[in-house]
Amino acid sequence: MGVHRVAVLALDGVTPLDLSIPAQIFSARSETPYEMTLCALTPTVRTSVGFTVAAAGGPAQVRAADTVIVPGCEPPGRPPEAAIEMLAQVRDQGKRMVSICTGAFTLAAAGILDGLRATTHWQYIDDFEQDFPAVRVERDVLYVDEGEVLSSAGVCCGIDLCLHIVRRDLGAVTANRIARGVVAAPHREGGQAQYVPAPVPVAGETSLSDTRGWALQRLGEPLTLRLLARHAGVSQRTLMRRFAEETGTTPLQWLLNARLGRARELLETTDHPIDHIARDCGLGTAANLRLHFRRALGTTPTTYRRTFTR
Repeated sequence: MGVHRVAVLALDGVTPLDLSIPAQIFSARSETPYEMTLCALTPTVRTSVGFTVAAAGGPAQVRAADTVIVPGCEPPGRPPEAAIEMLAQVRDQGKRMVSICTGAFTLAAAGILDGLRATTHWQYIDDFEQDFPAVRVERDVLYVDEGEVLSSAGVCCGIDLCLHIVRRDLGAVTANRIARGVVAAPHREGGQAQYVPAPVPVAGETSLSDTRGWALQRLGEPLTLRLLARHAGVSQRTLMRRFAEETGTTPLQWLLNARLGRARELLETTDHPIDHIARDCGLGTAANLRLHFRRALGTTPTTYRRTFTR
């Protein structure tokens, strides 16, 4: 992958956290090809909390970018016509378009999301669906990947989406390295629920993070609900409830995602045979690994290795 220009377009009222996520993930690193520029229609932009930020680039840099990312604004509203026209032109040029949180309102206003699946912050999703009936709204997801148009749900889900983009571009090893640098979860599948009803333990309960860490060290072993529940010291029913509360997904789906992530790292960093990788990451056989790879990534382990092996 050659030099890849990323333009982060900040509009008036931009949410600071939405803005900082892509700026951090796509900042210049020796192991990545990204050149990130903070862009705006004016030299400075007022954020949703009152302070202003200075933009290093303008419309010219947005039009020259390979990927354009639009962070959310609060409250979401109709973007300036100049922004709408510019984004529509950029999309017509085949550039990759990304929204974070309520930035989906801006992409939708430019017609970029028409006929596509998209998501936004759960608090605004009813308004989004009403305002843009041509968009196929996904409510209970962290992010949506429609190829060259991607959108994330509320605020911190932008981290998941940006890491997903890095993973698509450069592979799991690089994405995980960046995730460790920003102290973020290396990989959360886009299909998880964005609204977790109990993100912290209630009184008298403890987090399952220790159990998840224990499982990650044993992905090559048979791991059942019974074993996970025994390690956590809870019943299987309580394990499933608490797992959904803390992660937005089920224990078995979480395990599958973790095993696929491990398989991707092994494919990128070793020359081990496919059947050995399937065994080492807990998927059993090469055929089973191929099946899940095809379902999750739309490709084969061999093609993935050829794409991301350095």
